[in-house]
Amino acid sequence: MLFDTHVHLNVDHFNEDREAVIQRAIEAGVTEMVVVGFDHDTIPKAIKLAEQYDFIYAAVGWHPVDAIDFTSEELQWLETLASHPKVVALGEMGLDYHWDKSPKHVQQDVFRKQIQLAKKVDLPIIIHNREATEDIVSILQEEQAETIGGIMHCYNDGPEYVQACLEMNFYISLGGPVTFKNAKLPKEVAKIVPIDRLLIETDCPFLAPHPNRGKRNEPAYVTLVADQIAELREMTRDEVGRATTTNAHHLFRLD
Repeated sequence: MLFDTHVHLNVDHFNEDREAVIQRAIEAGVTEMVVVGFDHDTIPKAIKLAEQYDFIYAAVGWHPVDAIDFTSEELQWLETLASHPKVVALGEMGLDYHWDKSPKHVQQDVFRKQIQLAKKVDLPIIIHNREATEDIVSILQEEQAETIGGIMHCYNDGPEYVQACLEMNFYISLGGPVTFKNAKLPKEVAKIVPIDRLLIETDCPFLAPHPNRGKRNEPAYVTLVADQIAELREMTRDEVGRATTTNAHHLFRLD
């Protein structure tokens, strides 16, 4: 029982063998997953996959790198899609200061608009954060995002920010980096996050866990993430799987 809370099976990397990838995930014990759409191309594909498979759900949002392309039409589109029965969250949304396609103030404005929409439609949010933690936390606090909560997707900061996220009703999701031999911070975080606030993910096709680092990631590899967390917390994979699946069901209201 493993719930991969963040996959991108809707991207071109899987065009040749998408069904085989999904089958491998099932065989590995992945019982549910959320396909995340983040632009004009990937959002409809996320919805389509969720409609095709009972155990796949969708999230829809606008990626911060492309915030410069976001208009009121996209916002209205997301609001319309939010009522789809298989859409369980809005996102990924947030801030990405690594790339310079979209100015910071534009990213922040689009981020706020999506938080406000999520509050309107009463859905949790999935946060993308790259080199922008302080601004992410500030905006979430200012917009009172604790009323909807959500996921700190592929959490990549140290333990010092965990408490602020927990206080805003966010879950901490860990992916492939927790398995990297030189990745000390994710391992520290894996040990301290309360078990009832922890989620697992692959972010496939990106960030493949050790020993597949550098290769295309896929949902079946979430077993490696669960194994690493189990080792760090002195639990079994089954215990990690049950706990994180229960958490995902609670967050996405799948109970």
